Amino acid sequence: MPAHAIYILDSKGRPIISKNFRDDLPHNVAQRFSTRLVEEEEINMKPVLEDEGYSYIYIKHPSNLYFMAVAERNANAMMILLFMYKLVEVFEDYFEDLQEESIRDNFVIIYELLDEMMDFGYPQITEAKILKEYITQQGHKLTKSQVRVPVQATGITPWRPEGIKHRKNEVFLDVIEKINLLVASNGTLLRSEIVGTVRVRCHLSGMPDLRLGLNDRVQFETGETGSSPKGKTIEMEDITFHQCVKLTQFENNKIISFVPPDGEFELMTYRLNTNVKPLIWVEARVESYKNSRVEYLVKAKSQFKPRSTANNVQIFIPVPPDADSPKFKASIGTVDYAPEKNAIVWTIKQFQGAREYLLRAHFGLPTITDEENPAAKPPITVAFEIPYFTVSGIQVRYLKIVEKSGYQALPWVRYITQSGDYQIKLS
Repeated sequence: MPAHAIYILDSKGRPIISKNFRDDLPHNVAQRFSTRLVEEEEINMKPVLEDEGYSYIYIKHPSNLYFMAVAERNANAMMILLFMYKLVEVFEDYFEDLQEESIRDNFVIIYELLDEMMDFGYPQITEAKILKEYITQQGHKLTKSQVRVPVQATGITPWRPEGIKHRKNEVFLDVIEKINLLVASNGTLLRSEIVGTVRVRCHLSGMPDLRLGLNDRVQFETGETGSSPKGKTIEMEDITFHQCVKLTQFENNKIISFVPPDGEFELMTYRLNTNVKPLIWVEARVESYKNSRVEYLVKAKSQFKPRSTANNVQIFIPVPPDADSPKFKASIGTVDYAPEKNAIVWTIKQFQGAREYLLRAHFGLPTITDEENPAAKPPITVAFEIPYFTVSGIQVRYLKIVEKSGYQALPWVRYITQSGDYQIKLS
């Protein structure tokens, strides 16, 4: 079921702008939502509230604005929530700073956008690039160009207008994988996962059709697992695609085929729930001397192949909040004391694979601590980036570009592995 109305409310739940698409709602429907906001604590609030046969589906913007849709109880809440986020995205594209004042100053444009983005409660055009082709903005006024709906607004590719021309046709593909892991001080892996993103920067003329092929080891959770001729399979989970991907071809043949938007976009995201060997392992030996000083011996070791290099490595080693008089000696990089983080920050610009480095640190401890009830020690955290490397083994086998004019295009592929929530517990 569709949405019956859209409301934009202030921080106290009072309506600023509303658009009723069906004219069948009670007059006090917004007041009911405001009452729920006041009555319930924010921590207990859920994105979908139900009251007297209606569902209130809403999101809260960082500027303390509420974007709320009213629908019947059997409505598709996920579809409406997604539309609300797209609505905010379009408004931010038009007004940049989305505040209560900008909503009031641009109410004419907002009503025009709501008319185009939703028809009788059903989502229609949600791409800002397409909307800007026939809804233009000048100051706080709205002007419409010729009374003509662009072909792409009603065609099969609403995310890409026709007639795009580039002097040089090329497309850039970034395969970015972030590692989230938690390791015990003895090396036991407590939590491990890879979160991947395939980002595209497209500068192609016309209406190109692209096909992306990954290496044979990749297996999708939606398909048959099968067998891999070389090594272990890479089982992707929680796969999401940009709307340009032709899902029917993917479901039937596991082919990622798409007509891309112009510019930058996320083609797909995925997750791999797998055991990952820590690419950078850090050990810290801590010795306290009668609560007068504390010394650290930190060893950092890169556990990837020598031909790869980790860039901008930062290792955060926690220290007591009352530590002072820091002294450092490191075999590589620079070391700083960050009192606001209660941590030593060891920075290594380039950390080559299969290398090991040491850091010695000395602090004074002016206060006496309770040795019988020591405070829990925060973990060591590590930040890094390794170019031309994917820890999962995912590779792009081909990227075919087909366009009716037959031009030649250059595809570029780059691999990057980054740290996500990367933590190593202290002993």
